[in-house]
Amino acid sequence: MTELTLIRHGQAQTGATDEASYDRLSDLGHEQARWLGDYFRRSLDFDHILSGTLMRQIETAQSLGLSHVPFRQDKRLNELDYFGLAHSIKATHGVAFPETAEDFASHIPQVLEIWRTGDVQDGLESFDNFRSRILSALKDAATLDGRVLLVTSTGVIATLVALSLGLDIDMKSKMFLMVGHTSTHKFELQGDELHLTQFGATPHLDRPDRIYARTLA
Repeated sequence: MTELTLIRHGQAQTGATDEASYDRLSDLGHEQARWLGDYFRRSLDFDHILSGTLMRQIETAQSLGLSHVPFRQDKRLNELDYFGLAHSIKATHGVAFPETAEDFASHIPQVLEIWRTGDVQDGLESFDNFRSRILSALKDAATLDGRVLLVTSTGVIATLVALSLGLDIDMKSKMFLMVGHTSTHKFELQGDELHLTQFGATPHLDRPDRIYARTLA
């Protein structure tokens, strides 16, 4: 039995309409990661840190300040191509790109369901390939000795939660929307079985003067 800790990256560029504009941390995102790193130094240590190759994931891993821990990147931990999928379903299904948080909440289940059925434009990663790559990244991380921290994104975490709990697309969409920035999540691998043991912990933000820093988007 192997326990793995996953965190979502810090707050990125809220309001962006393309990947390039979104993919870097805000000032608050860096602060969230620094606070989490401080918490880790006081409570537990890691032997390995892995992140995806997206800038917001790398910046989060670096802003943790755990420079004594070996760090490497694994592109299998990268997020699903939300912007590509959003533009695809706009072109093929007439689903408008969201402009508000409320729009985004109703947009996500549409994107995930259309993606799951494979009814998207050519050139986009398939739902099955996405699921396979993140599971393979998790299984490889589980072979490392010691404690492993993985820095990734909400779509990766929500998909793993859905797989471990057997959730349908509607419930997976709700989980997708509830993964906070720099929240921590723990999974255990027992053979080929994936088990969720912790979801959405934010111990570094659980104090009155940091409530404002609990962000989702």
